[in-house]
Amino acid sequence: MNIRKFAVAAVGVAGLLTGTVCASVAVADPSGAPAFRQLSGVGSDTTQDVMNGMAQSITIGGQKVIGSYDATGSAKITTKSGTTCTIDRPNGSGAGRNALVASLQANDNCLDFARSSSLSLGAVDPDLTYVPFAVDGVTYAITGSSQIPRKLTLNDLKQIYTCNKDYVGTAPNFTMTAYLPQAGSGTRSFWESTVGISDTDVKNGVYPCIKDVKGGNPVQEHDGRILDDKSIVPFSIAQYSSQATQTIADLRGKAVLGTIDGVAPTVLNSNFGVKRDVYNVIPTSKVGTAPWSTVFVGSNSLICQKTDVINTYGFAANANCGDTSKQTP
Repeated sequence: MNIRKFAVAAVGVAGLLTGTVCASVAVADPSGAPAFRQLSGVGSDTTQDVMNGMAQSITIGGQKVIGSYDATGSAKITTKSGTTCTIDRPNGSGAGRNALVASLQANDNCLDFARSSSLSLGAVDPDLTYVPFAVDGVTYAITGSSQIPRKLTLNDLKQIYTCNKDYVGTAPNFTMTAYLPQAGSGTRSFWESTVGISDTDVKNGVYPCIKDVKGGNPVQEHDGRILDDKSIVPFSIAQYSSQATQTIADLRGKAVLGTIDGVAPTVLNSNFGVKRDVYNVIPTSKVGTAPWSTVFVGSNSLICQKTDVINTYGFAANANCGDTSKQTP
């Protein structure tokens, strides 16, 4: 599928957005009593809303125990009582992990877990454990009137994100912009690995058609309002379906989801070709310690029991929910 075909072959295929449980728009940051929770977490934009749902529904001894802070919002957040736990709000999986590590190294008890939509098992001190709890699919988004087709192969996407001129074109006739989310985003790193590019090359300008800034602002993941008819961006299927059903704030704009290798994006996406586990990251030293063990660890953990919440936010249940084998060295 080359650029000459792009101009005329924008074929539509609707994502299958059936079967989602409707819910009210998720609340950003912890709400209700207690104001500060035993387990405070930050990080991924992709999983912030489903973890907000978990925070609202999971209790121990009648009290909410999860405090999950959104990736965007106020510049500062306060995660525990006292001013020492007022920190810059981390935006994205990488920033969330870094903030968790910094808190653990400082032994300040300000953060207890991080949300992550990507797996990063490089050495870190102290050691971390990535505990999967759901499955997400990732596809590409374009506008409904885009000159880019809604049916592409994975190879097409690799050609686009390496800026092959037969695919992205040259000015003034047709120049495609291939967007990536902000630096540190788990979706960004996952998509880079999917299309076979390195973040170092992206940052060094090796691919001139790739942008991660629009209008002077970083591209926030799962926000379709950045798109025009000559642009493309990766998008979480779970996020898209949750926005479509008004379960969470609708930031899709004119975005529609594309089909990869003939498989349409579906709301529970466990059979979609481009999929990923999503995780809560906890200190390895806490794997056997309550409330971490009670909430996160094992197939009978409180989170793994909440398949209704997982499905409501567009994710599929994870067969390995609660597994603790993925640990940093």
